[in-house]
Amino acid sequence: MCEQMLSPTAIDNNDAQPVAIAWSEQDAPARQATLTRILIRIAKEALQEGSVDSIMKGICNCLVQELPVSIASVLLLNEDKTEFVHEVYSGSFTQSPLALTGRWPITVGAIGRCATLGQPHLVRDTATDPDYVPGNSITRSEYMVPVRHGHSLHGVLNLESGRTDFFDEESCAVFNAVADLVAGALHFARMADQLTVLNHQLLQLSMRDPLTGLANRRLFDVRLLEVWGRQMREGAPLALLMADADYFKALNDTAGHLRGDECLRRLACVCEPFAVEANDLVARYGGEEFVLLLPGRTVEQAILTAEMLREAVVKEALEHPASPQSSHVTVSIGVAVLTPSDAIKPEQLVAAADKAMYAAKSNGRNQVAYCAEPSPLAQMAKA
Repeated sequence: MCEQMLSPTAIDNNDAQPVAIAWSEQDAPARQATLTRILIRIAKEALQEGSVDSIMKGICNCLVQELPVSIASVLLLNEDKTEFVHEVYSGSFTQSPLALTGRWPITVGAIGRCATLGQPHLVRDTATDPDYVPGNSITRSEYMVPVRHGHSLHGVLNLESGRTDFFDEESCAVFNAVADLVAGALHFARMADQLTVLNHQLLQLSMRDPLTGLANRRLFDVRLLEVWGRQMREGAPLALLMADADYFKALNDTAGHLRGDECLRRLACVCEPFAVEANDLVARYGGEEFVLLLPGRTVEQAILTAEMLREAVVKEALEHPASPQSSHVTVSIGVAVLTPSDAIKPEQLVAAADKAMYAAKSNGRNQVAYCAEPSPLAQMAKA
């Protein structure tokens, strides 16, 4: 019985489809044509867009569907190449050590032996191989190929058959080529994943001020639109604080730009703790200006926060030898609070906070001024 043809039609596999002609009924040219067709199909699978798992699954499905293969699997190694940590398979499968424990050391099984040797490995009769780990009760032979791209070993392509004569020179050559396709697909999929990560990192960097580490103007503009829409749907207020360092140009001119940069970094550290809610945002708006976007704050709460920020800057006691007002750095803060609606644009909130900040400067600096509703572009008042 072991030598009888066990075609995919005899395998309990939801993914498998019956083949038109059983392998044992095909002559040599027909088998060669089948292997060639499978190789072409797998090459197409390897070029498909999608996750690594979906590509590997498609390749394994193809092998099980058209060949007397009871199990086709790809086992991936960890970075240290000491154990298998992930497996994608198709076919009638019991449970491998990896499925049971989540890890499969390369010291275990014929598959581990293949990874250790780094060479294709054929087990002609699993009954006589002491290292064989049963994956299917009908398996009689096993062929394993390292999945390697360049000098990097990714894992092992494992094929198991119910025949002891299936893995001949011709079929093994095809499976070696399949392993190369798997390696290429893995390589490019991982490159795509790395590119996605790098693009995300670049996007994050593009949204951060390199000097202070705070959100920059670009991220502020994006978040303002997002929060504006949410607050409008909820009918909730949105507060904006705009803080500007007083006489900052004089500080740069007398103490130097390095001292000015250090001052901005310190001011950023003072501002950050005032973003206490999940949707709050502190950003460097430009130059020596910082903004705090505070959803849900009332006018009273926003003014109180601004006053606490102003006092925190004073307590930081950053030396300012060129200020005609104080021996230390101070800030002027403009406050605006609006309840977003279709009749008001986000830019009006920014304009109101900006005008309030200049009102604070005009009234003597080191103070807070605010814009009251309903006229966000006028009606300034000193806090």
